[in-house]
Amino acid sequence: MATIPSHALRHLTLTRPWLRKISCTTSLAFSSQDPLLTYPDNSNNNDTDHTKKTTNSKSQAFFPKKNQVLELECESLAFKGKGVCKVADSGFVLLCDNALPGERFIGRVSRKKGSYAEVTKLKTLSPHRDLVDAPCAYASYCGGCKTQNLSYEAQLRAKEQQVRELVIHVGKFSDKNPDFECIMKPIVPCDVQFHYRNKMEFSFGTQKWLPKELLHEKLDGIDNYALGLHAPGYFDKILNVDKCLLQSEPANKILATVQDNWKDPELGLSPYNVHSHTGFLKHLVLRTGRDMKTDLPELMVNFVTSSYKPEMLKPLVEKISAIPEVVSIMNNVNTSVGNTSVGEEEYTLYGKSTITESLRGLTFQISANSFFQTNTHQAEVLYKLIEDCAGLRGDASEIVLDLFCGTGTIGLTLAKKAKHVYGYEVVAQAVADAHRNAKLNGINPNRPGMHMKLIKFLLKLKAPKIVYVSCNPATCARDIDYLCHGVMEQNIKGCYKLKSIQPVDMFPHTPHIECVCLLELC
Repeated sequence: MATIPSHALRHLTLTRPWLRKISCTTSLAFSSQDPLLTYPDNSNNNDTDHTKKTTNSKSQAFFPKKNQVLELECESLAFKGKGVCKVADSGFVLLCDNALPGERFIGRVSRKKGSYAEVTKLKTLSPHRDLVDAPCAYASYCGGCKTQNLSYEAQLRAKEQQVRELVIHVGKFSDKNPDFECIMKPIVPCDVQFHYRNKMEFSFGTQKWLPKELLHEKLDGIDNYALGLHAPGYFDKILNVDKCLLQSEPANKILATVQDNWKDPELGLSPYNVHSHTGFLKHLVLRTGRDMKTDLPELMVNFVTSSYKPEMLKPLVEKISAIPEVVSIMNNVNTSVGNTSVGEEEYTLYGKSTITESLRGLTFQISANSFFQTNTHQAEVLYKLIEDCAGLRGDASEIVLDLFCGTGTIGLTLAKKAKHVYGYEVVAQAVADAHRNAKLNGINPNRPGMHMKLIKFLLKLKAPKIVYVSCNPATCARDIDYLCHGVMEQNIKGCYKLKSIQPVDMFPHTPHIECVCLLELC
């Protein structure tokens, strides 16, 4: 047995002659996998004539020019949440960020990529279907919750459809097969749709991002400083955030305290400048755990700085430590010019160096840089599904290979029913966390190294059962195709049968989808 977690038409009336009319298709999350089509280079500068020729000839292919303005309607969502439109009679796909199913909008072609193009939305003509009011004030800007103004039921439908089409078109499993509907399970929703994240990473910056309508405002010095999230498409501009509806309420209390104080001139704190590589504060990372005795939340605050100057952080530490839920304040020092929140050195400024969390009856210690499932509540659901798929007999006769095991959470939850659990991981910090968590729960897993190509290794191993857990439905579909159907070009034969694929919504309002696949040896 191997457990593999890998690191989801309305009528258009053309009222403007200078716009090209586009019709839409059902979800084409697999569009980049389609064979490349050859399009003629119609280098006609007269957009009106070009539009007329294309719409009057069903056989003529369409290839958009960069900066061409189009009228579009989004019908579905692709991987990573991009809206999908397709040019009528040509099969040409256009992807647009922040476009949602049913929305009619004007877009400009920003990039061409072989068999598809990317479009930047300029103006919404009519809103999308299943419209709801986004409760977050930053939802339109930050890019973290792309579908917050889409009803949750519609989000689930879009994610389920995306996985289904990837399994059919990339995984090469026919939906005409009478067993397909039994294999393709309905998506598991998340009961908690806000305040579910146990970790949020905010960045300090010297350039505050502003919406277009406020760009005329001139901000200098401290007024231009920001603490929040990177604006989409910018590495150097920060959307200032006072509250995030995805993290816990105590975490928002900490964020508000830092926001109220860090720009005080008397403290002498400066944000890191990614251009000049000067400044002190880089990131603020907030992690939420749970006290195992009281079942109350406990929080870790991690300041990532460019150098070790604890005296400069002392005023903030004093204010933050007064918040009852804060049990740990850490300082990761990262002297590199990169944008990572992992430091070369780590110091404890207040309290303890780890927080705890419980998952499937086990206790886990979480350090500042530990990997841990970001949605603890839904991880319980996910791990129960994995346990059910594994179907361990519980007589301690079976061996589990936990590949890409991270901190070992999945393997550890299965350990009580298995003879041995072998975890495979290449990230040293994750391995250290896995060993510590195993010891904490009285489990002693081994960790031999693995250097072979994974697919070939598994096909040679011929484990009776594989539970494949993936947060990328596209690569998941590709890999189960290899395991079940083989790779003809490399003369590799598949030897597994797909028994079920279960989408799980781990992160509401985002494009992320988790899948649990069960494969059995033929």
